[in-house]
Amino acid sequence: MGGSQVNQALVRLYFEVRDGLRDPVAAWAKLTGNSQQYTRMRGERRVPLDDGTAAELAAAAIVHTAAEHGPERVAALATSPLAGLVGGLGGAVLTEHPCAPEQVLGPRFAGPGADDWARAAYVLLWGENNRLVRTADTPWVIAGRYKGQKVVAIGTHPTRLSDETLVVRPGTDGALAMAMGHVLLKEFFLDRAPFDGHAMERTDLPFLVRLRPKDGAFVPGGVVAEGRRLSVYGGEAAEVLLPRFDDGPGVLRRGVPVLRDGDDVLTTVFDLVLAVYGVARPGLPGVWPAGYDDRAEPYTPGWQEACTGVPASRALKIARELGVTAEKTGGRCMIVPGRLETPHADTAYRAMLALLVLTGCGTGWAQAGGAGIPLVPYLCLHACGEDRSDVGALSWALAEGLFARRTSRSVLLEAVRDGWPMAPPPRVLALPRPIYPLPPDVDLLIGPDDHCDLSPPDARLVADAVSRMLGRPPAAEPDGPPAGGRMRLLVDHAWMHEYGEALPTYRPPGLGVPLKPTQLVR
Repeated sequence: MGGSQVNQALVRLYFEVRDGLRDPVAAWAKLTGNSQQYTRMRGERRVPLDDGTAAELAAAAIVHTAAEHGPERVAALATSPLAGLVGGLGGAVLTEHPCAPEQVLGPRFAGPGADDWARAAYVLLWGENNRLVRTADTPWVIAGRYKGQKVVAIGTHPTRLSDETLVVRPGTDGALAMAMGHVLLKEFFLDRAPFDGHAMERTDLPFLVRLRPKDGAFVPGGVVAEGRRLSVYGGEAAEVLLPRFDDGPGVLRRGVPVLRDGDDVLTTVFDLVLAVYGVARPGLPGVWPAGYDDRAEPYTPGWQEACTGVPASRALKIARELGVTAEKTGGRCMIVPGRLETPHADTAYRAMLALLVLTGCGTGWAQAGGAGIPLVPYLCLHACGEDRSDVGALSWALAEGLFARRTSRSVLLEAVRDGWPMAPPPRVLALPRPIYPLPPDVDLLIGPDDHCDLSPPDARLVADAVSRMLGRPPAAEPDGPPAGGRMRLLVDHAWMHEYGEALPTYRPPGLGVPLKPTQLVR
């Protein structure tokens, strides 16, 4: 007897059926085929079970479910030891990775390799419960420290691994990131231009964007063409209206240079980004910050101090260090993301990612690509009832009303119909930690607490048992397409424009919705 725990009634019933059939898969099929009896037998206390039998029980459930109901009815959280096996069978691997990296860096972006950790010259540990502090990646940071690597921790609490810590108020990380972007754009694009070549070749900054008339000015529309220069500054200019959320659902009035192509009024993504961040140039209309210390106009170091509590001088210092280090090392800077205490974490992540895009550190997001089925939408669709929140309430002030009186669930269903990845409800579900609410009608719940039918068996024993039952080993989990294409600071999608998050911005902490439409854009 040993490492596994199983529901007492479930294992007793399974043994009775298995001993009569001598075939574990057929036994599981018969056991779950009588749903009333099976459901009635579950829910008793868990008792010890030897590892081999526990692995056989789990394997029988997985093999039968995949064959009878389809492999996607077997699901595992990506951090579960069984995730590789489930993915190799074509099952649903559920990921908690944020959607922002794929939106900005492209699908299946390549995270840093082991050597990249030690080679990184500048590391930002950003967010709470940072995985780097407690996992096997920690030695790489320690190795880098011997080579002069600087580590800066940003979060609501300090960490022992850092040379320097910026303590921010919960949920305001995005404000700090936007202020750092303001400094980078001013000092590394306008005052000097060390990253222009990178921006032209690897980002969407030179792309031309059509401006749409709105309320006597213009608002950004969609990308129309790949441009040949970062800016069209030097000729005609126009006022653009941009979202602002730190002072209510407001509007920023800033100017951009434009060119005309027939009836079209065009500017570049770069020109729009400068306007968003409040980096002024002579002759452009609109309201602009008076300087780094301006506390009224976003997104200056002085403005962020009022939001985050981080002194403006320290935000300025960290931004300059990041820019100079990226310039001198050819982009060997890294952001290690942790959990952000805000319902608008996806918005904050995009502001953080913009720092890497601007400085040529596109491989510096220290997280592997988030391939798989996103966990929160999966639970929203299969485990939660209909919510009553109006997702349209978070649209920006000049939105078109796409989400008026819409719920998160209705928007999610529309996204799935349009091809957004999703899997059907699970019949076998493996979790490394308690997660609630759980989908109903799960035949076998593998997890760590007493609400689960079976504690996680040894993954190698389960894989061996699955191989025996299939007569072949499961296929390797697919790696997906390689990363490619340009990094983008304009996420050009109707839902992003509707929410005012197509370009980097900041939303303050506060009430959110169970599932934001901006989390359903790829």
